[in-house]
Amino acid sequence: MALTAPKRKSRRKKRKKKKAPPNRLRVALRMGVIVALALFGASLLWAGFYRLAPPPGTLVMMERKLGGEVITHPWTPLEQISPHLVRAVIAAEDTRFCLHNGIDFEAIDKALEDSKNGKRLRGASTISQQTAKNAFLWNGGGWLRKGGEAWMTVLIESFWPKRRIMEVYLNIAEWGDGHFGAEAAAQARFGKSAKDLTPHEAALLASVLPNPHKWRVDPPGPYVRSRSYTIRSRMDQVRRDGLDACVLKTR
Repeated sequence: MALTAPKRKSRRKKRKKKKAPPNRLRVALRMGVIVALALFGASLLWAGFYRLAPPPGTLVMMERKLGGEVITHPWTPLEQISPHLVRAVIAAEDTRFCLHNGIDFEAIDKALEDSKNGKRLRGASTISQQTAKNAFLWNGGGWLRKGGEAWMTVLIESFWPKRRIMEVYLNIAEWGDGHFGAEAAAQARFGKSAKDLTPHEAALLASVLPNPHKWRVDPPGPYVRSRSYTIRSRMDQVRRDGLDACVLKTR
């Protein structure tokens, strides 16, 4: 009787499944989402903290300090700042402060129209945007900074009342020579508290805000003097038309 040969066991080794290399695009997207969520949460917390507490300092202050300047930055509640200065900065920087939601699209359209007609391109940055930039970001251009400014502007307009935006703005605005905030500027330029500023003094301070290192209040040059007269007349219009109502309505 013939014996059947035993079945040979397959000597083929089972191939080990190789782990597929991680998809770099997937990893990058995952990391991007994590970073975006972290930044989103941090920005909410940061804006919420400044809603209640005075900003201890800004990146611009740090830059000036590293450059050798002595920084003066006393915090002053809005109630202790002259309403004349509130009206002056509205008249000089953003007459629609109480009317827009942070980004003034009408002003942007007007600036673009003026540029097309050959007029000098003027800025359309609102007080809210300047507050967001000064409190959370740095000077300069670039899409990163502009994007951050737009986002933080949306946040503070959503979570802060207009009075708080103005209060923070007037306390961290730069007035040259290391002086930040209305109180430091008033003491340095006029030897008095910010609450005692006259309409003329307030107009002078507001007139140099676009470039406090180029233009001076003490003494004011021809341009600053002329600009302060224009601002002074606009302050009356701001008050008459109630363009300061969102800030000074309790006074």
